[in-house]
Amino acid sequence: MEVLSPCRALFSQRLVEFMASGPIRAYILAHKDAIQLWRTVMGPTRVFRARHVAPDSIRGSFGLTDTRNTTHGSDSVVSASREIAVFFPDFSEQHWYEEEEPQLRCGPVHYSPEGGIHFAADPGLRVGEDWGIAQPSPQTSGPRAVF
Repeated sequence: MEVLSPCRALFSQRLVEFMASGPIRAYILAHKDAIQLWRTVMGPTRVFRARHVAPDSIRGSFGLTDTRNTTHGSDSVVSASREIAVFFPDFSEQHWYEEEEPQLRCGPVHYSPEGGIHFAADPGLRVGEDWGIAQPSPQTSGPRAVF
């Protein structure tokens, strides 16, 4: 078991209290440079630095303190895998890379707000204006899918 210094223990306690203080949204971002791109959008971890170096970043705009900096992003692929397993215990990285990810490279991708996922759409489908119903395009015949 790791023994934390008093300062580190206080930081950790405040961080956990903040994380548990309200609802969170957890996402898995898919891109070959997802970690670096997300970290750029978030801005520096330290809010004071974010406000001066990246004022338009999420932390520069909304961060309150270093333990209440509004957002988190994994710092490595190893950390991302560990954190994905905590927040999404049913998610299989192996299944994603072997089955789902290749499908998303084959054509149009749509988002399902109900399911909170992106999916590869049949090229003959177009998404309805309400973003909730996939409708056949005029060139196709018969019903296709509803998500």
